[in-house]
Amino acid sequence: MMAAIPVRVRLAAFALAAVVLACVIGPALLQHDPTAIGDVLAQRFSAPLRADRVGAWHLFGTDAFGRDVLSRLLLAGRLSLLVGVAGALLSGVLGAGLGALAGWSAGWIDTVITAASDTLQAVPRLVLLLACAALWRPGIPTLLTVLALTGWMGVARLVRADVLGLADRDFVSAARALGATSGRTLLRHVIPNAIAPALVATTLGVGNAILLESGLSFLGLGVQPPSPSWGNMIAGGREHLVAAPWIALAPGLAVVITVTAATLIGDWVQERAAGRTPN
Repeated sequence: MMAAIPVRVRLAAFALAAVVLACVIGPALLQHDPTAIGDVLAQRFSAPLRADRVGAWHLFGTDAFGRDVLSRLLLAGRLSLLVGVAGALLSGVLGAGLGALAGWSAGWIDTVITAASDTLQAVPRLVLLLACAALWRPGIPTLLTVLALTGWMGVARLVRADVLGLADRDFVSAARALGATSGRTLLRHVIPNAIAPALVATTLGVGNAILLESGLSFLGLGVQPPSPSWGNMIAGGREHLVAAPWIALAPGLAVVITVTAATLIGDWVQERAAGRTPN
């Protein structure tokens, strides 16, 4: 009988679903244009739950340019969630492919991939991210590329270990005896049985990817204005923390809620994959 889902995981799933749903449909329902700049002097720094000087009401207030914080928050969420999920998936696919190749081929291929993984893991990921982002033009393609190139190592090691353990199993020997090529045996029989750790690691990596994207955008190396992301919204509000703290607080809370929810769900998936019943 399947174990009951813990309350914390249910709350995390509900919070994450609410964030995703709000970001998907919210911008279409709100009347405020998240990128338009109107009468700055009359609309800037309007406090939450109040109307500005031209009579427009703002749930989360306005920023230094008079733009509605809520509409920008939801539009930014689309980009941040897209980059986070896509970055984690690309890292997982790249890591699974390289790990399977290393474990199956052995020899010099295994040595090269393992050495590259060990070398990259010895360098803090944030340093790698900053170096790569500084070398290329900032933007979403660069973010996704950098996240994939700096996040595959852990997945590769997990898949490699599983592939090494499966290489001598009876079903692999039977496939070879029936005439299956090495590539077909790997793709059809070995990888499907070794992919579970990669899926778990990818799930755990979503929250980390969102956090890294926000950090790079905060530093000006990620999503570039006028396109909003949670990171560059926080960066835009840091100069007004005393006079208008809501500008940075709203996207900051969005990052915390999303990353915490994704991490809780990922931890639960990891526990279930390991055969343990969550507390």
